[in-house]
Amino acid sequence: MAKRVIIVGATSGIGYEVAKEYVRMGWQVGVSGRRQEVLEQFQATAPDQIKIQSLDVTHEDAADKLLALIGQLGGMDLFLLSSGIGSQNPNLKPEVEINTARTNVEGFMRMVTTAFNYFKENGGGHLAVISSIAGTKGLGSAPAYSATKRFQNTYIDALAQLSRMQQLHITFTDIRPGFVETPLLKDRNYPMLMQANCVAAHIISAIARKKRVIVIDYRYAIMVFFWKLIPSCLWERMSVKN
Repeated sequence: MAKRVIIVGATSGIGYEVAKEYVRMGWQVGVSGRRQEVLEQFQATAPDQIKIQSLDVTHEDAADKLLALIGQLGGMDLFLLSSGIGSQNPNLKPEVEINTARTNVEGFMRMVTTAFNYFKENGGGHLAVISSIAGTKGLGSAPAYSATKRFQNTYIDALAQLSRMQQLHITFTDIRPGFVETPLLKDRNYPMLMQANCVAAHIISAIARKKRVIVIDYRYAIMVFFWKLIPSCLWERMSVKN
């Protein structure tokens, strides 16, 4: 029986590239996102393998729609959450900060708790999320983005502990990419920009190896290592742009 993966946030960027690769590998793939027409175009490339469901993670009905997609697929072995937003917001426009939190915190919890409970009730599985290296430190140019990514890191840590406490068979992978050339970073100049298809290959490899935490790629792993060594009093005097 072919393995089954659900990817939330697969209409563009990293999620879309990961979904394409799992289709190529012969998996049964369930994809979701907000744009129905893009989902339908993707499904047309391999209708026997791909199931679709439009949803918005910030809406209360998103959990029910995720469960409906799992039902279409006949079950779920791997869940990958790829949806997220982020903006530089040094002027602290409240709507930007709040909208970021709605997607990256509220929507994140809605999706991962649904996946966690599904695996709990069905004998286990693999729960993976795409967070970011931005959760390593508070970035002054993007306060809500870096804070919500730290939240995601900590939330997955907590779920991993909860799974052990409840003696569940759930594997967790927290995927932390650096800067990736996706619509999220459109028209911005970033150092060490990675291509989404290369990042997707790293993600699939990390999931296959059941890595608990993975920083993509090695350059960012080195950078994050040194970031963590910087004292707060010094970090606050640095100008770091996300």
